[in-house]
Amino acid sequence: MKNETAAGRGGANFSADENFARERETFGRTADGGKIASEETAFKDARKRVSAEKITVKVIGGGLAGSEAAYYLARAGIPTLLADMKPKKLTPAHRESNFGELVCSNSLKSNDVYANACGLLKEEMRILGSLTMEAAAASAVPAGAALAVDREKFSAYITEKLRSCPDLTILTEEVTALPDASEKGYTIVATGPLTADALAADISEKTGGGLYFYDASAPIVSAESIDMSAAFTGDRYGKGSGDYINCPLTKEEYYAFVDALLSAERADLHEFEKRDVFEGCMPVEIMASRGRDTLRFGTLKPVGLRDGEGARPYAVLQLRKENAAGTAYNLVGFQTNLKFPEQKRVFSMIPALKNAEFLRYGVMHRNTYIHSPDVLNRDFSVKNNERLYFAGQITGVEGYVESAASGLLAAVHLSDKIFGRPPRVFGNETVSGALENYISSPNKDFQPMNANFGILAPLPEKIRDKKERYRALAERALASVRRTAEEGKIEQGKVRGAETADKKEG
Repeated sequence: MKNETAAGRGGANFSADENFARERETFGRTADGGKIASEETAFKDARKRVSAEKITVKVIGGGLAGSEAAYYLARAGIPTLLADMKPKKLTPAHRESNFGELVCSNSLKSNDVYANACGLLKEEMRILGSLTMEAAAASAVPAGAALAVDREKFSAYITEKLRSCPDLTILTEEVTALPDASEKGYTIVATGPLTADALAADISEKTGGGLYFYDASAPIVSAESIDMSAAFTGDRYGKGSGDYINCPLTKEEYYAFVDALLSAERADLHEFEKRDVFEGCMPVEIMASRGRDTLRFGTLKPVGLRDGEGARPYAVLQLRKENAAGTAYNLVGFQTNLKFPEQKRVFSMIPALKNAEFLRYGVMHRNTYIHSPDVLNRDFSVKNNERLYFAGQITGVEGYVESAASGLLAAVHLSDKIFGRPPRVFGNETVSGALENYISSPNKDFQPMNANFGILAPLPEKIRDKKERYRALAERALASVRRTAEEGKIEQGKVRGAETADKKEG
C-alpha cells in the first residue's frame, strides 16, 4: 500500500515509498557520482547479496526512534525484526500497546521551518521520508504555530504502517542483553529513556556506565470541565487560529497559587531525589522553588496574550488540545511530581480550572542515556562493535522529534553499510548532522540536547538580525539535506559542502 505524502512547508517532501525510489538512484554511482551500472541493476544486485548472506537487522524498542529505523530498513528491502516488550510488559509511563506511543505531551513543537530549529528538523525528516512526520500529518490537531497530534491516532497510524510493512517481522519480547560482538546481523538499540532494568544494566556494563536523569509529564483535563467564563482562547501574538485556551490569574491569585504549589506534598522519589532533572522537563514545583516570580517569566508568562478586553493578564496558564475531538486539554508546561490529591487541590486554584476533571495526573519517570561521545561514532554505531547501533533519547538527543530523527538517521547510515554504498554524511550545517556531531564529539560534561540553531555550523557571513540569520541557516540546511537525499552526491565519504562546515565549526 502506498504511503500518503507528509505535508511540509519548506519545499519538496516525500513519502517513504517515494524516498526509497530515490534511494535506488545512489546504488549505481561511484564516489564522485559517476555511473557504474544501471540503478535498477545495482539495486537488485545489492538485494541479492543481502538475501544470500542472510543479513538481518534487529531493532529493539518500538518507540519513535525504533519505529522510524525499522520502517526505513524494511522498506529498503532489508529483512528487519522489531522487538518490543509491549503489551506483555509496560513501563511505568506507557499505557497503550501501539508503537510510537507519546507519553509526556502530544506536542511535536514548532512547525516554523525558518525560525525554529525543531521546525527545521521536522522538514529535514520530511525530505528523508519520515514515518513520524507522515503520522503527524495524518493525526494533527490545531495548536497554533506548533505541531500537535491526537496521540491515539498518531500511534495507531504508525502501528498500522509497521504491521503491514513487507520485510518487517514484529516480535513481542523483552530483550535483556546486548548482542555479542561476534554475533551475525546488526542491531539498533532504541529502547528509549525507560529502558527496562535488565537491559539497562547490561548496557551500562558494556558501555562503561550509564547516566540517568528524570523527567515529568503534565496533567490532562476534560474540555467540558474548563470554566470558559474565566478563560479566553487565543495564541501568542495572534499566531494561529485561537487554538489555545488561556487561563489568566490576577496578581493575588498568582502568588496564592505559587505559595500552595511550594507547600504541596510531593510523591516520594527515593533515588529520583539524588538525580538531576533535565531542564526542558523540569517539574513546575521545582521551577517555582527558584523564585516566586519564576513561573510568571516562564511557564505562566503572559507575553503576547490579551484577554477579551485587550488587557494582558498578570500570569497565564495555557491549555493545548490533547486530541482531535478537543475533548481533552494538556496543561502546558505543568510537568509535576505532586501527589495526585495535591495536583487536584493546587491546580484547581486556577480560576478556569476550579471544577476541572483530571483525566490524567502528572507523573515522574526515569530517563536513561549513555555517555554517547565515549560510546558512539557519528553514524550512531558503537565504537567497539560495528554491528551495534543506538538511536533515540538513550543517545542523548532530547525530545520526541529529535528521538525520531536519530532513528531515521541511524537507519540511513546502516542501510548504506549493508548495501555497500558510499556513506552519506549530513553536514553540521543541518540540524540532523549537528545532532550527530553533538552526540559523537568529545565532551566530558555531556548532557541531553534539543534541536537548536546554536549547534549548527555558523554562516560564513555575520547576519545581525536574528530572524534573517535563522532563515539563512534554515535555507542552507534544507539545500544540503535535499542534495544528500535527492542527488546522492558523495565525495570521499562526505556530502559536498559538509567538510567546509566542519572546518568552520572546528
